[in-house]
Amino acid sequence: MTSSDVRSRFLAFYQKRGHAVIPSASLVPENDPTTLFTGSGMQPLVPYLLGEKHPAGKRLVNSQKSFRAEDIDEVGDNRHTTFFEMLGNWSLGDYFKKEQLPWFFEFLTDEVGLDPKRLYVTVYAGDEKNGVPRDDESVGIWKDLFKKKGIDAKDVMMGTEEKGAEVGMQGGRIFYYSKKNWWSRAGAPEKMPANEPGGPDSEVFYEFESIEHDPKFGKHCHPNCDCGRYLEIGNSVFMEYRKTEQGAFEKLTQRNVDFGGGLERITAASIGSPDVFMIDIFKGAIGELEKLSGKSYSDEAYRKSFRIIADHMRACIHLMGDGVMPSNTEQGYFVRRFLRRAVRHLDLLGIKEGGISTIVDSIIGFYKDAYPSMYANRDMIASEIQKEADKFRKTIADGMHEFHKLVLANGNTFNGDIAFVLFTSYGFPFEVALEVAEHEKVSVAKDTKAEFESLMKKHQDLSRAGSEQKFKGGLGDTSEMSVKYHTATHLLHKALHEVLGEHVSQKGSNITPERLRFDFTHGAKMTDEEKKRVEAIVNEKIKADLPVHRIELPKEEAEKTGAFHFFGDKYGDKVSVYYIGDSLDTAYSKEFCGGPQVERTGVLGTFKIQKEEAVSAGVRRIKAVLSN
Repeated sequence: MTSSDVRSRFLAFYQKRGHAVIPSASLVPENDPTTLFTGSGMQPLVPYLLGEKHPAGKRLVNSQKSFRAEDIDEVGDNRHTTFFEMLGNWSLGDYFKKEQLPWFFEFLTDEVGLDPKRLYVTVYAGDEKNGVPRDDESVGIWKDLFKKKGIDAKDVMMGTEEKGAEVGMQGGRIFYYSKKNWWSRAGAPEKMPANEPGGPDSEVFYEFESIEHDPKFGKHCHPNCDCGRYLEIGNSVFMEYRKTEQGAFEKLTQRNVDFGGGLERITAASIGSPDVFMIDIFKGAIGELEKLSGKSYSDEAYRKSFRIIADHMRACIHLMGDGVMPSNTEQGYFVRRFLRRAVRHLDLLGIKEGGISTIVDSIIGFYKDAYPSMYANRDMIASEIQKEADKFRKTIADGMHEFHKLVLANGNTFNGDIAFVLFTSYGFPFEVALEVAEHEKVSVAKDTKAEFESLMKKHQDLSRAGSEQKFKGGLGDTSEMSVKYHTATHLLHKALHEVLGEHVSQKGSNITPERLRFDFTHGAKMTDEEKKRVEAIVNEKIKADLPVHRIELPKEEAEKTGAFHFFGDKYGDKVSVYYIGDSLDTAYSKEFCGGPQVERTGVLGTFKIQKEEAVSAGVRRIKAVLSN
């Protein structure tokens, strides 16, 4: 199957079972100061998992764009990618285990056509300390499902991954693990902050019989082994707990299902390939790289470079499609870091000049139908990537002399101190510096990464403290001031349209109880006169004490009202619209928005722009405050 087949069949499968198809959120979370990127399908849905009513109902399904920068060290193997699409279905206080597990099993075996004999599952072993029982209910459901396929599914108590490596499969098909089968955004139960939702999960693995177990990952193989024989393809989280301020666990007001399945991994399983880079998504990019380099992906000496380039370029293209341009701060830092690593591997393949535009085209062209707005910006994205590549090649040239000088002075050994100097003085990402050292057969000190991270922590402590102050709270806390700033942001957006023109569109926002930050498309620095006019318009609407209303409308009807909408190309059938004014027809501002908002603009106070600055090419940023 192709990835498009898997995606469309998944959405259709759950749509037939009463789920509303909702759009993918942006890779840049809106009004969430706790994280830089959307890393899972549930992330934009946390308020609804905690009990808030979703405008589309209690059953939802989508394919969510996701990015996890922490996976960068794993890229180069056969299954890890930093950008991925997470197929997701949710029950918000509706169905639970007895519906979810059979549905997913049916999707994998009947829709995708996977051999049930190749499927293995894991469940939660329980947590006596926190009063969470062992998930015997899921085990019973799985046993029945396998039995219907003629498979006797033995359950095995594994506990930890270390125990799994010690004892192996033991003829089992269902395995109890402890921490590995608990899911929350923070990880294990002890890492969860107060009020964070989480719960036991049940993961499904696909076995690739062609992969022989590698003893370097442990004496024996088991589902959670990292040798690659077993690939996790889906995870059903039964989210029914919340951590209290006292550190205990209590039941949520509703039981939720939060399922996430990797589109790329399920597609790889459908074609029987343990290498996700062999699926259709990467075929064009790898073909272009082979053509440009004269080297073959089948050559193990170069395969890691092929994978890193394909993954990192795809991730950066999607991030740039959501408005994130290369920079030295926040999200832009990761785009720059990933592009630089990709360029380093282009050089290792001998692709020193040109070729970037064809690689970009091969990736963007694949997503033409799924993400049309990204495709529409393909020329800008290719141009920005080429500029970044040219800039980094100059950085490489300037920094290599320093690299050799520092390594030679250190007894031909590369360490964390050298990595720190190269990063802070020349912009060498740690991964690139380490790869240069390994490529040039330079000795690498044992504690290199730990030393580098320690030096970086000291270097960043002051700026990090400032950043935490800058982003504390956020709209997620729904404090009175955060809600006021949210409404002020709507007024600001409309005022920018009036003053600067219809080309203005939102590229990002961040709201704290102290200020608002709003990123928007505009090609020039705002003049003092333009800023004054925007301020005057916003304050005029505040003084008018306009009412703020929320209405739910079918998507097409909402679009006809002229309501602003952004962050993604597709929306669900029904959307929430906030409008500021006496009626929808005469309203000053209309936006697709999940809220919350104030009831009247008169409570906002006085609006003042503190700063207007460039974020990246064609994107500006306003920081503004409200005062009494």
